[in-house]
Amino acid sequence: MKTTLLFLSVFLSVSLFGQELTYVPDDLFEQHLIGLGLDDVLDDYVLTSNIENITRLDFPYQTIGPFFSDLTGIEDFASLTYLRCGLNQITNLDVSNNGNLDTLICHLNWLTELNLGENNSLKYLDCAYNGLQNINISQLPYLSFLNISFNQITNIDLTQNNLLTEFWCVENQLNSLDASANTELQLLYCQSNNIEYLDLSQNINLDSLYCNNNSLYCLNVANGNNFNLGLNAQNNPNLNCIEVDEVVWAWIQWPDFTDPQVSFSEDCNNDCTSSLTELSTSNNLIKILDMMGRETSFKPNTPLIYVYDDGTTEKVFTIE
Repeated sequence: MKTTLLFLSVFLSVSLFGQELTYVPDDLFEQHLIGLGLDDVLDDYVLTSNIENITRLDFPYQTIGPFFSDLTGIEDFASLTYLRCGLNQITNLDVSNNGNLDTLICHLNWLTELNLGENNSLKYLDCAYNGLQNINISQLPYLSFLNISFNQITNIDLTQNNLLTEFWCVENQLNSLDASANTELQLLYCQSNNIEYLDLSQNINLDSLYCNNNSLYCLNVANGNNFNLGLNAQNNPNLNCIEVDEVVWAWIQWPDFTDPQVSFSEDCNNDCTSSLTELSTSNNLIKILDMMGRETSFKPNTPLIYVYDDGTTEKVFTIE
């Protein structure tokens, strides 16, 4: 008798009169589906046929609870292309079965696990302000916008995301960042990490870079597009040389966005050991420029740029 009842219970949990059911344990999630006319009774189940053609789920932001904590059931939204579930208390989100998803906004949750699977359609991903320690985006070839800011991520592989145009990774624990494969990248905000080496010479479309508050000792932005590049590299105490397209232009445009010890060069030797604050005696001064880039002669009490024959420069201010 007990065996028969157990069988019937399992049977009914999967099928109701021959109709497939989707398990939705979060009452708030199910209540939202009821409000959309996709369900009619709060019983932890919804007819799969009612949700499999839904393309968009946009949960309203709530500053006062109750909040979603579990999106189990989302896997049966087979046609879903847009999901916004931000500002909730979700700890685990699995969208690996939602192969048509192109936009996922799940920021401001409690996520420690995010399973993206092979979402070949995903183009926009915002999972900022969570508790993520890792994220795998290697199977998202069409991803163009990615925001992982304010997490605890220590490493990220961008080599398969060739269409990425905006990447935000502010306030993580990244020690390194390789964006050499992301030639479409236009905006990179990677401030407040532990990044030591940043070579953006391959990112020819980059027009906005915030890499302040890191541990940089080498920064290469000689990408052929410096005239369009907005840069902030402040608060990198170990950074002495920034490799650029054109030294004089860099001195004119970026002195307020770098630290006092930083100089610009068209060749920092690419080994991160060059320091323009300790110039070799073999360097020969070839010209002196003012801060507008005009050639001038030595003048006391005036900021000047010394240009040497090895391509290095030095900012000089002599008081008399």
